[in-house]
Amino acid sequence: MTSNGFRDPVADHLLTPQNAALIVIDYQSSQIAAVQSMDQAALLMNITSTVKLAKIFGMPIVHSTVNVASGRSKTTVPELAELLTEIPPIDRTTINAWEDDRFLAAVRATVRRKLVLCALWTEMCMAFPALDALREGYDVYPVVDAIAGTSVEAHRAGLERVMQAGGQPITWVSFAGELQRDWARSTAEEVVAVVRGEPARNG
Repeated sequence: MTSNGFRDPVADHLLTPQNAALIVIDYQSSQIAAVQSMDQAALLMNITSTVKLAKIFGMPIVHSTVNVASGRSKTTVPELAELLTEIPPIDRTTINAWEDDRFLAAVRATVRRKLVLCALWTEMCMAFPALDALREGYDVYPVVDAIAGTSVEAHRAGLERVMQAGGQPITWVSFAGELQRDWARSTAEEVVAVVRGEPARNG
């Protein structure tokens, strides 16, 4: 069995490696410590899995932190930072990353109109840039199990606010399937390894 016909990977209404970018915002120890909407270890596993998938498919990634240069916060947690060594974080002072010129320039430089958005916390650093991006005509996909809030209610309210504005929630496993699309593709083994939580394979 093979795929039925040709779908333009740029024009496709679903996510593809050619039409989407991954945005990773504020996965820092102080933000993670305040997460109350889900288990913090599960959150770390889910965001690292999301980044691994984006890298398997060669998607552009925009990586940002807040208040590191000021000394008020530490940088991206090591589990995630080691996956992003070639993508230095854009450090900001703004709560809303969309209000930082360098961050906004980096997003626009991807030339992608679909933004897969991961940020801490849901109610602020995810919701604010998501709302601005939607207003500018981007499609926004919050990865609901790779983001978290300071309470269950805060997480839910942040997601609902973005969904009401047109955001399209996804999970990290659905992200894997939407990028892979066909198990005949050469990335299948790597994707399955990430979904199963297996260690990265060399070569």
